[in-house]
Amino acid sequence: MPKFSAVQALRSSSVDDSKKLQTQSLKFLLTGIVAAIVDFSLTWILQIGLEALAPFWARTVGFIFGTLTAYLLNRAWTFRAQKSFRRFAAVALLYTMTYLINVGGSRLLFELFSEVFGWADSIALAVSFVIAQGTATVINFFVQRLFIFKNAEPI
Repeated sequence: MPKFSAVQALRSSSVDDSKKLQTQSLKFLLTGIVAAIVDFSLTWILQIGLEALAPFWARTVGFIFGTLTAYLLNRAWTFRAQKSFRRFAAVALLYTMTYLINVGGSRLLFELFSEVFGWADSIALAVSFVIAQGTATVINFFVQRLFIFKNAEPI
């Protein structure tokens, strides 16, 4: 009977970690798509569809609802973590920081595309949303995976 060596154990662990990272990345991406649809839909409806809010406020409302959607899905499905007020507070702090990147970046890019480049508002909104959302999503994934949900109790 062959012995299980330390090298084999490390390789096995590395493969398991790689598969876990791939699975979490895919789930995080799918969750992000759902949250982005919520976020963008509300932003578009409030800013362009109903003309109910200025771009900054419409984007803020969309971000809040998208963020809540993302947190709930990521906690339960992506990272399969128990409910925790401490973890929720950490995510709230993270999302507050990425809010500045996401909403602030979206606003600056929207103004650049619509005012400077003369793009239609709906195109400027979509492109600025995708760029800002993509940047914030990458930051959120790595902070949540490496710090917030790293040692979470599984559901």
